[in-house]
Amino acid sequence: MLRFQNTLTNQVEEFRPMREGEVGMYICGPTVWSHAQIGNFRSFVFGDILRRYLEFKGYNVTHVMNITDVEDRIIAFSVEKGLTIDEYTAEYIAALWEDWDALGLKRPTIVPRATQHIAEMVSIIEKLEAHGHAYRSDDSVYYRINSFPEYGKLSKINFAGNIAGASERVDTDRYDKEDARDFALWKGAETPDEPAWDSSLGRGRPGWHIECSAMSTKYLGETFDIHAGGIDLVFPHHENEIAQSEGATGKQFVRYWLHAEHLKVEGETMSKSRGNYYTFRDLRGLGYSPTAIRYYLLSVPYRKQLNFTFEGLRAAETTVERLQDFRKRLKEARVEPGKNEEVHQAMTRALMEFEAGLDDDLNTSVALAALHNLMREVNTALRDYTVLEDNKRELLELLDRFDSVLNVLGHDEAAMLDAEVQALIDERQEARRRRDFARADEIRDQLSAQGITLEDTKDGVRWKRR
Repeated sequence: MLRFQNTLTNQVEEFRPMREGEVGMYICGPTVWSHAQIGNFRSFVFGDILRRYLEFKGYNVTHVMNITDVEDRIIAFSVEKGLTIDEYTAEYIAALWEDWDALGLKRPTIVPRATQHIAEMVSIIEKLEAHGHAYRSDDSVYYRINSFPEYGKLSKINFAGNIAGASERVDTDRYDKEDARDFALWKGAETPDEPAWDSSLGRGRPGWHIECSAMSTKYLGETFDIHAGGIDLVFPHHENEIAQSEGATGKQFVRYWLHAEHLKVEGETMSKSRGNYYTFRDLRGLGYSPTAIRYYLLSVPYRKQLNFTFEGLRAAETTVERLQDFRKRLKEARVEPGKNEEVHQAMTRALMEFEAGLDDDLNTSVALAALHNLMREVNTALRDYTVLEDNKRELLELLDRFDSVLNVLGHDEAAMLDAEVQALIDERQEARRRRDFARADEIRDQLSAQGITLEDTKDGVRWKRR
């Protein structure tokens, strides 16, 4: 029985989707003003495990993730560089997908962008005005928090007092509001040349919160199964989404709210001022593999804080190599016909433990322990030549099933021909000549993954298969 800790009710609940066999899931995506950092990717890896395990359980999942491509930082940096919003964000959207694929994340089913859904946002704001939940002030439109008595039901914060300034994005901005707690739905344009859209609300741009209400309900319906994201989004973002969406429709917005805890670095909050701010690309530049980074980010259950350390990342690198070597040894093992019942029982236990862990609010540490325990038992059986043909086939199938969720065991690739190896080496040399060291390192990593070692000598590059 699959259970989740629902932030809305603050209880562990059995998961029952609205429609049998189908799940609608929305996960808050990145604001593409820069490269995504590892705290962002912890949330994205959690979302990937959530989706993969739902599919493992047989559900057909519609996974929607937004991209915020208009907000204050994007506007400021695009103006500074003399670029349009689309031109500025294009670089970071492309980088996002490169990092996403490298980390082995499944791409969402639908990826709506804020700038392409202005009409849907305006439509919701108009409904909120009609229902008395929104008002206009100085060419902007605000949500009237006093009109929604249930405000605070997600975050469990008492909003009786003045909370102005509680967060950078509570919208303590330059406009006049009825109540300091009210937040912007639509921001009127101040200058003729700033990015803005013409609408029934006047010329302006949407507030941050309204985009997720508009895009989630467009693609998943007015009520859907799961909304997930980082714990930092509970207030104000997700609280405001509920107020907007339920204020506009009169219906429950989301049935299960799931939130991933913070990532800290060496026990401290990650920040550029502390010098402990890392993007995924920073870690790759330090030589760590995407699979090890993924393993580390999923190794601690999503509702527990992850203390990121380089010692832990190095350990993850070693662990991933051991797991991948185990799968390779098993595949290459020569076995006799038949079936060993003890090995079969070890597989059965591992599968039960794996599912029991993930059924319990996605406890990835228990799921990983099941995999490691199985590896130890099978390694002993391989040493003793007691893994038989039926066992080997079933074990490889089981590892594939585990990896359909974890995605850390690696994938078989056809051996490269000598000519293909040489072509890549030549390309690497040319990249180094251009001082494109990122591409040169990428080629080295690609060859290493194929079991090919390079040695730079005074006579040129030598290579050999491991």
